[in-house]
Amino acid sequence: MIKKGTNNLSDCDFNSGEIIMIDKPLNWTSFDVVSKIRNAVGVKKAGHAGTLDPMATGLLIICTGKKTKEILFFQDLKKTYTGSILLGKKSKSMDLETELIGDEDITSIKNEDIYNVREKFVGDILQVPPMYSAIKFKGKSLYNMARKGKAIELKPREVSVFKFEILEINKPYVNFEITCSKGTYIRSIANDFGEELGCGGVLGGLRRTAIGNYSVNDALSIDDFVSLSKMMKAQKEKEVSEGVH
Repeated sequence: MIKKGTNNLSDCDFNSGEIIMIDKPLNWTSFDVVSKIRNAVGVKKAGHAGTLDPMATGLLIICTGKKTKEILFFQDLKKTYTGSILLGKKSKSMDLETELIGDEDITSIKNEDIYNVREKFVGDILQVPPMYSAIKFKGKSLYNMARKGKAIELKPREVSVFKFEILEINKPYVNFEITCSKGTYIRSIANDFGEELGCGGVLGGLRRTAIGNYSVNDALSIDDFVSLSKMMKAQKEKEVSEGVH
């Protein structure tokens, strides 16, 4: 596995298959990261094990070559996130990507109310996925449909929230840590959390800190990976020029 601390890619075979831990930067799509890695190492077959929204940062596991067969394994693992809920606001995307709507008074909301609502989101829960998501409907991405102003009625899905801790309350922001099953939309939790409080809520920020036992603390930045790939190419070019096989 290629992660922080890796200082040489010369022994890696990306076509046969490698697993790469990347810390996805803000405003990048998950596909942007995959595309960057493909171009950096010249591999055709690559994919990620679990989408992160452009407004989210954190751990993204990339599999190349034959290792893409392991994507489902990583997707099935529990995911851990830290982030914040912005109370008193709503948006079509349920986060800060689209225009914020409303300015509800939250002065009457007590910390006790927030902790009580939190308990409703622990365990097996039903949630409606956001229209601004990568889910496919008749072969088309809901995200693209939403951007064109189209909407369809989505059915609730059951997901599991194993842990939901309130880390800090600094209204209008509520900072949290959540560990959940695959397919859980934290934006939907933020939206539904605000609805339960009666004031609305959007996801103010999100970072994926872990996938199973794999931690973002061990992940490479995109810049670090690209630097390593350039070193690898330079070394191989030097070996070829010197007649090393």
